[in-house]
Amino acid sequence: MESATSFGSPFRAEAAGRRTVVLRDGSRVVLRPISADDTPLLAASFERLGAESRYRRFFTSKSRLSEAELEYLVDVDHHDHEAVVAIDRASGDLIGVARYIRSSDDPEAAEVAVTVADQWQGRGLGRALLGRLAYLARRAGIRRFAALVQKDNVASLGLAADAGGHELRAGPGEVELVVELPPHRGIGERVGRALREAAAGTL
Repeated sequence: MESATSFGSPFRAEAAGRRTVVLRDGSRVVLRPISADDTPLLAASFERLGAESRYRRFFTSKSRLSEAELEYLVDVDHHDHEAVVAIDRASGDLIGVARYIRSSDDPEAAEVAVTVADQWQGRGLGRALLGRLAYLARRAGIRRFAALVQKDNVASLGLAADAGGHELRAGPGEVELVVELPPHRGIGERVGRALREAAAGTL
């Protein structure tokens, strides 16, 4: 078992890719790769998100995901498209997911996104999810994470700059932030915080 603050250290190999982490408040959460069996859990998790969390993550205020969207989100190949889910050990609910999708233009880059249930934000779960995702991304040959953020999200832009990231204009009202992953396992504090802010708002 690992604590959420230990995700800068090497991960121990586990056959099924599952691990239990202890968050800052003592809560125990299971991190594991997403599977097709998670479709109902993912749907319920999205519907529980507050309006602001949905908008920051998906740039939409819709209250539920379509069947096609759910199928896309759970149908990953664990190489070019990877997702790690967090499961509350007490309730069995899906309470967070971190995902990367490799760029078709640059095989060493991937778009990253993180969603954490509203009531679980601020406990270190976003960092734990991103630490695991970064580890898997490096194993797959990915060196850079990119995330879309609203132009008015000044905090995210500042944090990305502090972490050595740079901005690429992505469209009206949006900016693409690109951050280099450290060559070692885990993620540094500045890089991790910048990615958490950019990928999902405040986690």
